[in-house]
Amino acid sequence: MPISKPNLLPFLQSLSSQLDGELKYDTLTKTLYATDASVYREIPLAVAFPKNDTDIKKLIAFAKKHQTSLIPRTAGTSLAGQCVGNGIVVDVSKSFTKILEFNKEEKWVSVQPGVVRDELNRFLKPHGLFFSPITSTANRAMIGGMVGNNSSGTTSIVYGTTREKVISLNTILSDGNSVTFGQVSKAEFQQKCQLDSLEGKIYQQIKEELSKRETQKEINDNFPKKSIHRRNTGYAVDYLLDSEIFSENGDPFNFCKLLAGSEGTLAFTTEIKISLDPLPDPIEVVVAAHFNSIHESMKAAQVAMKHPATAVELMDKIILDCTKESIEYSKNRYFVEGDPLALLMVEFTGKTEEEARLKAEKLILDLQKAALGYAFPVIEPSMTKSAWALRSAGLGLLANIPGDAKAVACIEDTAVDIEDLANYIDEFDKMMESYGQQPVHYAHAGAGEIHLRPILDLKKKSDQEEFYKISLDVAKLVKKYNGSLSGEHGDGRVRAPFIPLMVGEENYQLFRRIKYTWDPDNIFNPGKIVDTAPMNTSLRYEADVETPILKTLLNFDQTGGILRLAEKCNGSGDCRKLPESGGTMCPSYQATRNEKDTTRGRANVLREFLTLDKKENAFDHSEIKEALDLCLSCKGCTAECPSNVDMSSMKAEFQYQYHKTHGTPLRSKAFAHINELNELGSKVSGLANFGLTNSWTSGLMKTILGVAPKRQLPKISNQSLRNWYNKNYENLPKPKKVIKSLYLFIDEFTNHNDTEIGIVAIKLLNKLGYDVKVVDHDESGRSALSKGLLEKARKHADRNVDVFQNIIDGNSLLVGIEPSAILSFRDEYPKLVSEEFVEGAKKLKFHTLLIDEFIGREIASGNIKSESFTKESKKIKLHGHCHQKAMSSLSWTQKLLSLPENYQVEVIPSGCCGMAGSFGYESEHYDLSMQIGEMVLFPAVREASLETQIVAPGTSCRHQIADGTSRRAKHPVEVLWEALI
Repeated sequence: MPISKPNLLPFLQSLSSQLDGELKYDTLTKTLYATDASVYREIPLAVAFPKNDTDIKKLIAFAKKHQTSLIPRTAGTSLAGQCVGNGIVVDVSKSFTKILEFNKEEKWVSVQPGVVRDELNRFLKPHGLFFSPITSTANRAMIGGMVGNNSSGTTSIVYGTTREKVISLNTILSDGNSVTFGQVSKAEFQQKCQLDSLEGKIYQQIKEELSKRETQKEINDNFPKKSIHRRNTGYAVDYLLDSEIFSENGDPFNFCKLLAGSEGTLAFTTEIKISLDPLPDPIEVVVAAHFNSIHESMKAAQVAMKHPATAVELMDKIILDCTKESIEYSKNRYFVEGDPLALLMVEFTGKTEEEARLKAEKLILDLQKAALGYAFPVIEPSMTKSAWALRSAGLGLLANIPGDAKAVACIEDTAVDIEDLANYIDEFDKMMESYGQQPVHYAHAGAGEIHLRPILDLKKKSDQEEFYKISLDVAKLVKKYNGSLSGEHGDGRVRAPFIPLMVGEENYQLFRRIKYTWDPDNIFNPGKIVDTAPMNTSLRYEADVETPILKTLLNFDQTGGILRLAEKCNGSGDCRKLPESGGTMCPSYQATRNEKDTTRGRANVLREFLTLDKKENAFDHSEIKEALDLCLSCKGCTAECPSNVDMSSMKAEFQYQYHKTHGTPLRSKAFAHINELNELGSKVSGLANFGLTNSWTSGLMKTILGVAPKRQLPKISNQSLRNWYNKNYENLPKPKKVIKSLYLFIDEFTNHNDTEIGIVAIKLLNKLGYDVKVVDHDESGRSALSKGLLEKARKHADRNVDVFQNIIDGNSLLVGIEPSAILSFRDEYPKLVSEEFVEGAKKLKFHTLLIDEFIGREIASGNIKSESFTKESKKIKLHGHCHQKAMSSLSWTQKLLSLPENYQVEVIPSGCCGMAGSFGYESEHYDLSMQIGEMVLFPAVREASLETQIVAPGTSCRHQIADGTSRRAKHPVEVLWEALI
């Protein structure tokens, strides 16, 4: 029901005032929640963020009264459209996040639905227990969503599905009453049937329906084979039929079997009690078996399932090829030999590595005897995490397929008996050939569930029709093998239309009667599982509408324009992971937990407004401005987002375009011209620094520019690094032997603010045997880039490429000290420079190094040895710069700092420090900046002893650490210089 109906707005306003939580119905919020990880898009009426059960009851009452609906949502990673609808989306991911009760002896825990799966397991690990279903989205998937979809994950072949783990559910029914569902005895079941309430009707109906022999026969004859543990088509009445109420020697009756996998269509769950398993054996190895055909890998999966494997997972060539283009995931391909058409990853665990390897070797022998596979590398325990990260990224990586045609989720959840798998896949592949398709195959081979995806362009009407035809044909094929069309991703709106085909019309009508007994007014997530719209309607894109090509200053040709770069986001929600999961991506989301502050949310807003825009300036939307406001341009998404959605570049372009209509703010101009201001200040550094530190003058400057009053403004050095070099370098003692020459890029921050670090870097390189050359070049343009002054940034980039393109090559490297400045050569310059400098910029990209990288490489090549450094002991805590982690690696800095043989280096598992260049200086961003620092970085620094040296390569990071902890962090070259003998 659209918000435009004038009679609804006052009621929504009234409801908003009654809730302890929030209710939003502005255009931005509704846009953010119009999609999930599926292909569907529908603008909701409003979005609610309830704080408690009372709020949910008020929402239920509102929905009943005003004939609208409630769509429950946690992380929004559903692939079948479960979280999309035109009612009120109810997001419980912000407030329903508590672990409520834990019983170690009885191995159970009660949680609210917004608890993240990995977060729960971090809590449980010290107790030797864990919640075993592990999806590829486990670092952001929430327990409520896992129950709603009956999630399974990689280890279901050992531990089963979420359904098997649910003990009880606290729910609110459609009549607004709270009811707990759990195991009941026969006597208790009969008592429930006598209740004069909706709860009683629910028990009465299921008793009447499942007691009928003809109904039992329909279920037994038409449901998927019971040997398929991932069977999730429709409502799980077959599990209820196996209870002692309807079967001899059955298990106690528990309605949770039905509610698990019901996708929020029957009741609203507020508390979940789940059983736990002992932690698996601590040592794991993975056999990465390589195959020349999909068929061969399917046969191998059948062999693997005769071994004690804990996971049997498939990746095909299409996905493997996508990993080559990913900054982050290309690093994890080290074990891939040749160019396999399929890779089967089989995990074995043991109490020791020897025990796990013995299991792995037995599988390899069996595969070799069966002539299956051509290579069988065994991934050692220390590397299995990165190998599984490659597999987990599969969904997001598929968005990297060039062009508008993408691997589409519609038939990706089919499950058959493992003994039928090879034949099923053979028939499937032949069917796809008839459509001219080379589909994607990946995931849970051991469970008989391969995530199969056709490549379709859903912007075309012809492909939208094929979307349906392929889905129908696959449904018929799955039915032939008595399989399940939905294994773990649910029916939603993509597979629900085929439920009558899969289980028969009689069973489908049973599902409808169950739905409308539980929910007579159809307020809970309507249009999912039963009574769904055609599966090729309400798609993200209108058919045969040309994608707008927007004129931009940055070159987005590689992705087909800025809009298609935003469209690469498929909604998998990797950007919603929490700080404890590691990585950098979306620090503002980690602090606020707002969907608006994810890469996904920002991409959705860009896609929506740039696609439907009718304005002269397509970027002139306050909603885009608000969505991008808290983006720190950390670049985490360029590496950690499997789809490589580069939000930093899109934000810079947006700012540039938005300024055209609204003008450039004074503060943005000041930050963008900071180098010129520092140039002027350096001529009278004493006076300038007095002005920067004096409370009255600095306070006035901060007020005028909108700088946070609590921030310390960086001082200006009394001489620039360039001037020092020109006056002093020739007088430095010359090394006995020059190992090689390099060109030092003197960035604007080191030149005027961190001059001493630059001097130390030059002295260190000189003493280690390197000839340091400096030529006349421009500033990096980093500050202008970050504030959207792209024309200014382009001038600096053009001049720098012009200067360096003819003197830098594989033998003569360009080395920089400040990560954000020097790494601009790798990231922005190729898409920023004028056309005549593009080739030069691309060439320089491969010969430009951060000083940490340069020294690390020289250590690796044996040119720099530990003998030159102290034998004293020192403990170091290292915080990495965001751009370095995204575009390079912190391992080079670790190598550099570990060169003195008794130096112990501990990497702080922090993401972004929160300063992010000028971001943390801005008054409206100060609190968030400090909140980000408090997530991991500040506590780690405060916990460090005073003797422990804090190290940070980035100038912003060092200032943030100083402001947040009053500790001075050093640059790595300072530490190494002090360690020189």
